[in-house]
Amino acid sequence: MPAPTMAAPEACIVGWAHTPFGKAEEPDLESLLARVGRAAIEDAGISPAEIDAGFVGVFGEGFTNQGFPSSLILQSVPELRFKPITRYENACATGTAAIHGALDFLAARRGRFALVLGAEKMTATPGPQVGEILLNASYRKTEQDIRGGFAGVFGRIAEAYFQRHGDQSDALAAIAAKNHKNGVDNPWAQMRKDLGFAFCRAESEKNPFVAPPLKRTDCSLVSDGAAALVITDAETAKAMQKAVRFRAAVQVNDFLPIAARDITRFEGPREAWTRALDQAGLGAVTDLSFVETHDCFTIAELLEYEAMGLTSEGQGARAALEGWTAADGRLPVNRSGGLKSKGHPIGATGISMHVLTAMQLTGTAGAMQLPKAEIGGIFNMGGAAVANYVSILERA
Repeated sequence: MPAPTMAAPEACIVGWAHTPFGKAEEPDLESLLARVGRAAIEDAGISPAEIDAGFVGVFGEGFTNQGFPSSLILQSVPELRFKPITRYENACATGTAAIHGALDFLAARRGRFALVLGAEKMTATPGPQVGEILLNASYRKTEQDIRGGFAGVFGRIAEAYFQRHGDQSDALAAIAAKNHKNGVDNPWAQMRKDLGFAFCRAESEKNPFVAPPLKRTDCSLVSDGAAALVITDAETAKAMQKAVRFRAAVQVNDFLPIAARDITRFEGPREAWTRALDQAGLGAVTDLSFVETHDCFTIAELLEYEAMGLTSEGQGARAALEGWTAADGRLPVNRSGGLKSKGHPIGATGISMHVLTAMQLTGTAGAMQLPKAEIGGIFNMGGAAVANYVSILERA
């Protein structure tokens, strides 16, 4: 039985802030949150006292020994003392989970202004431990010993896809090269270097296999970073200096074990996109001006082309190889450089995607700016297509 169509949130983004992603000088989570909390409030043109509640996205899981981070923002924005603030966690979709908490708060009319923050401090953790922590986003009962950690999970997905549809190494290299080229224009990106198709395609000392068939250039970056949003109700937004409206906000969860589903089909993302386009009153993903999608690994972006309906099943390579998703293509995907180039500080990722989409829609994306940016789509994913979030935004 199909799910009923839910009404779009009556909410708008009215302020934002974003740190550079990469190896940050900030020593801890608290310092990263401090970089964006007050900055986002000031960007919205309101006072901290007007914030009614806070929503904090932190994956944690061993990246920090501060397992209770919800009130850390009070050290840098003491005006939020005695306001309700809640920590959210949903694997790599942690940031968008916090956004949904804010949308629910506003829909319940419990307040007018919500501050959403997300951050992660990952680079201080040794590499092998990072891999072990990320495995917490998989089904440990059966996926605990997959070689290569979470990269190994997606390596297994790529292997299964290759077996069904043929070797897609050219398409994965094209996705990596596109996102690195786009990342050159993003001042917050961790790797601002155009690596080119040939480098991304070839195995080499600088680009070894990590979890075959995935190479280093197929994997997103371990990062530090933070991002924040101020969200308000649609009526209040009319008086604000800028506003970006939610036309859709959808969450769909699927089975956690990859063995419980056809992992090459990304059925959860497909359902999330179908519901979001319906909620937004759009006929197809090509009605959007651009998309920011969750390219934790290049095979994920390839499968997401099919899940969003850009191509039919097994044809995702066409979108990459024929330039459909390039900055000047029919549907630009990851003009920011995506997780591949920008970096992936888990708690900040979903919020970053909303910030950069809001910038495109308000014409403030600088060198990243697309000539046509009227409606933007966002796909943020937790686990291997387990927690799936789609947002569709437009300038109010």
